[in-house]
Amino acid sequence: MLQKLLALSSFHRPPAIDDQTRAWLLDVYDWALRGFEGQAFHRRTSLVTPTEADFPGKARSTHEMAELVFERVKRHAGLSHWPVRVVAPEVFESEESHSAALAGQVGVSRDMSGGLIVPDPGIQISYHPGMISDPEVLIAHFAQTLAAHLIAALGEPPPGGAGSAAHAAEVLAVFMGFGLMIANTAYIAPRVGCGGQCKLPQVARATHLGQQETTYALALFCALKGIPARRARRHLKSSLRGYFRRAMAEAADSEGVPRQGG
Repeated sequence: MLQKLLALSSFHRPPAIDDQTRAWLLDVYDWALRGFEGQAFHRRTSLVTPTEADFPGKARSTHEMAELVFERVKRHAGLSHWPVRVVAPEVFESEESHSAALAGQVGVSRDMSGGLIVPDPGIQISYHPGMISDPEVLIAHFAQTLAAHLIAALGEPPPGGAGSAAHAAEVLAVFMGFGLMIANTAYIAPRVGCGGQCKLPQVARATHLGQQETTYALALFCALKGIPARRARRHLKSSLRGYFRRAMAEAADSEGVPRQGG
């Protein structure tokens, strides 16, 4: 189905991403469409923007701000029913335990009565205190972590097997609507010979995919949802807009692009 997105336009431009990565991204989308069809977050998925419109509210403290953001992420993902709470940085354990959570080592189960995916009681999610200064990093971190919990619940490993769960969590976060923040905060490798002047994020989320992979996944999301490229492009950082335009054109110009609900 989604392989039809790969057809090149009449200009026969080189593909925006290598064949192997593109095929894997499409496989993850196919896997997500099969596994999460009918789930609340899938029925109402929209393109979430890093704006006051999608993340309103004021807080009296940094942790209260994190709680506001987390609850908004849950709502946009259709997971407001999850009794998962965010805890303060004082209890943030370690990068190793955080990576383990992203690898899918979390307790989640399906509510067989309603078909909903619900986490086991007692699950807590935390964040690095420096993320508060970069809301997009914080939003992407929460979305990516919730996606990892969903992967653990599905029971079917993502394409590439259990070892690719952390990578698939980033794609699933895009599938859930958070592609702008995922792409904007993707890992940036330091430039060779920048003499220590490279401007990198002070605090980054745990990343496993690069900017091209996450931006291409965002283009696929927009194509699947019928979202005009301009709606997403204006919220992307400037260095990604040209690539996104190319990736979006490659998907939108192809025949047989599936639409949600179609």
